[in-house]
Amino acid sequence: MSESQKLLHEHPSDSDSDPEPEPERRPSPLLFPSPSSSRATSTSPAPPGSRPNGFGQKRQSSFAQPRPDGAPRTPNRVRFEEEALRRSLNGDARGEAWMELEGDDYMSANDGDGRERVQRLPLLTGIEAPSVTVAEEAFDPEDYLENARPRSGMRSAFMNMANSIIGAGIIGQPYAIRNAGLVTGTVLLIGLTIIVDWTIRLIVINSKLSGTDSFQATVQHCFGKSGLVAISLAQWLFAFGGMVAFCIIVGDTIPKVMDALFPSLADMSFLWLLTNRRAVMILLILGISYPLSLYRDIAKLAKASGFALVSMSVIIVTVITQAFRVPPESRGQLRGSLIIHSGIFEAIGVISFAFVCHHNSLLIYGSLRKPTIDRFSRVTHYSTSISLVACLVMALSGYLTFGDKTLGNVLNNFPKDNLMVNIARLFFGLNMLTTLPLEAFVCREVMNNYWFLDEPFNPNRHLIFSTSLVVSALALSLLTCDLGVVFELFGATSACALAFILPPLCYIKLSKKSSKTYLAMAVVAFGCTVMVISIIKTTGKMAMGTGEPVQCS
Repeated sequence: MSESQKLLHEHPSDSDSDPEPEPERRPSPLLFPSPSSSRATSTSPAPPGSRPNGFGQKRQSSFAQPRPDGAPRTPNRVRFEEEALRRSLNGDARGEAWMELEGDDYMSANDGDGRERVQRLPLLTGIEAPSVTVAEEAFDPEDYLENARPRSGMRSAFMNMANSIIGAGIIGQPYAIRNAGLVTGTVLLIGLTIIVDWTIRLIVINSKLSGTDSFQATVQHCFGKSGLVAISLAQWLFAFGGMVAFCIIVGDTIPKVMDALFPSLADMSFLWLLTNRRAVMILLILGISYPLSLYRDIAKLAKASGFALVSMSVIIVTVITQAFRVPPESRGQLRGSLIIHSGIFEAIGVISFAFVCHHNSLLIYGSLRKPTIDRFSRVTHYSTSISLVACLVMALSGYLTFGDKTLGNVLNNFPKDNLMVNIARLFFGLNMLTTLPLEAFVCREVMNNYWFLDEPFNPNRHLIFSTSLVVSALALSLLTCDLGVVFELFGATSACALAFILPPLCYIKLSKKSSKTYLAMAVVAFGCTVMVISIIKTTGKMAMGTGEPVQCS
C-alpha cells in the first residue's frame, strides 16, 4: 500500500465511508450549490474491486446511494446550523425574506413524514444600489482626475506670480539700494529682473525638454540623486525663509497699528494682547494664514493674491506721498553711496530674495487653464515688469528719503503716529498673511515630491505637513525681528541657487551648444560668485555683530 493510501486510512473522515480511496482529487464543491450543479458534480466512490476510472462498473450518482440517519449524500460537504446561518448572514435580524432551496444533499431517514430537510438562504436584502453607496462615500474627483482640479486664467495666474514676487522682498528694496549705492543698485535691480524673467521661463522649457513635471524632477533627471537633494534643499529653504520673513513682518506692522489707532488698548485686560507682538503673530498666523495654507490647489488663492496686490499698491502710494512729511531727524545722508557702496553683494541677495519665484513657476504654469509656453511667457513678462516698476518706485522713494538710515523694513523708518503709514502697515501685514500660504504650498510640494513621489494624495499627510510648516516658521519668527538679515542670508543661498545656478545648469545639460548655452554658463558663474561672497560677508557680520542692532518692539 502506498504512503498516501496509508494516510487516508489513518484519517477516514477525509474520505468516504468506503475503505478504498479515490485516486483523483475532486474539486471542492461550492457552498449552497444549486440542485442541478450538485447533481452534475457529485460522484460516488468506486466500490471495491472496480477500476478507479469507472470502466469496470457503471457510474452512479450519489442520490442512488442510500445514507442512513440523514447523513449527506455527497462526502465532505459543509453543513451549517440554520439559525446561526440566518443570524450571521442577515445581520441578526428576524423575520426577513428568505429563499428556500430543495434539499438535494440532505434527507432525514427517520422523519415520520419522510420530508426532506430544506436549505434556507437570505435574499441579501441589506445590499444597497451602487449609486447609493457611491453617494454616501466621500468621493473627491480631484484625488483621481487631474482635469478635475481647479484651473486659473491668465489674470489669476498673473496675480499669483506677481504676488509671489511683490511680497516681503519689496519692503527691503530701499535697504538694497543703501547697500549697493544709488546708481549701482538701480542697475542691479533692472539687470537682475531681466535674468530672473529668463530663468523663470527656462524652468518650464527644461521641464518640456526633460519630460518631467516639476523643478525637482528636472534637476534629478539632469544630475541624479545629488541634483534632487540640491534642488529640494534650495526650494524648501527659500520658501521656508519666506514664511519666517512674513511672520516677522506681521509682528512688526499690525501691533503698531493697533497701538496707534487705539492708545488705551494697552491698558485693558486681555485686549492688551492685541498690542503685543508675539500674541498678535500667534493669533493671526494660526487664525488666517494656517487655514489658507490647508488648500490643496494654488488656484484657489487667486482672490487672496488679488487683495495682496491691492495692498501693495497702497503701500507704494503711502511711501511716495508720506516721504515728504518725514521729520528732519529721521532723514539720513546720501553722500558716499550715490554711485557704488561696499555692500553690493548683500544687495544682490536682497534683490534676489524679492524677485525669485522659481519655486512657484511650475505650479503657476500647471494652474493655467491652457498651459502653453507662450501663455506662460506672457504671464511672466507682465508679472516681472509690474514687479520691477513697483520695486523701483519703492526703492528710490525710500532710499532718497532716509539715506543711510534706511532699515530692512522701510515702514519702520516712519513715525508711529502717521495715520497713512499705519494704514499701509495694516495692509502690508494682511498682505503677508495671504502670501504666506503660497510659500507653504511650495514647502509641502517639495516634501511630497521627495518622500512620497508616486503615492496618491493623503489628507492626513497633507494636514501634518501644513501644520508643522506653519508652526515651525512661527516659532522661529518669534525669536528674531531682524528682517534685513533674513533677506540677506536666504537671498544669498537658496535664492541664488534657484534663480542663477540650477535653471541654467539644467538648460546646458539638456540642450545643444548655442549662444544661449554660453549665456547660461555666464549666469551660472555669476550666481556661484554671488553665493560664495554673500555667505561669507553675511555670516561674518552676524558672528562679529557689526550690523545695526534691531530691537523687537
